[in-house]
Amino acid sequence: MKITIKNPDYLGVISGGLCILHCIATPLLFISNAELAGHGTPIEWQLLNFGFVALSFLAIRSSAKNSSNSTVKVLFYVFWFILFGLILNESIHIFHLPELATYASAFSLCCLHVYNLKYCQCEDENCCVNDQ
Repeated sequence: MKITIKNPDYLGVISGGLCILHCIATPLLFISNAELAGHGTPIEWQLLNFGFVALSFLAIRSSAKNSSNSTVKVLFYVFWFILFGLILNESIHIFHLPELATYASAFSLCCLHVYNLKYCQCEDENCCVNDQ
């Protein structure tokens, strides 16, 4: 069974936007609830991070297949790997990085989806790559 996404760029923008809201809301929720703040981040909340990354990967994979710009295709994967690395680092605490890096990578993916939607669309998976 093959799953296809009709408008992967829309999915990417929505996924990225929700990811950014989730990242912004997390510290606010735990600061406002001092009882939870002392116990660390619940596993369910951390799993949302990986849910957004998985959804984002599905969106960029489909968007890259239908993009006419090879630079955009590469940037989709570069920013996705950066975002995945940042979220993985946040979960296993290898080293401390500012949250701004996560916001920037998620925002960059959203912007790439908007750009791809507006300027780099192919009608099907067999379009020729035409850098603009």
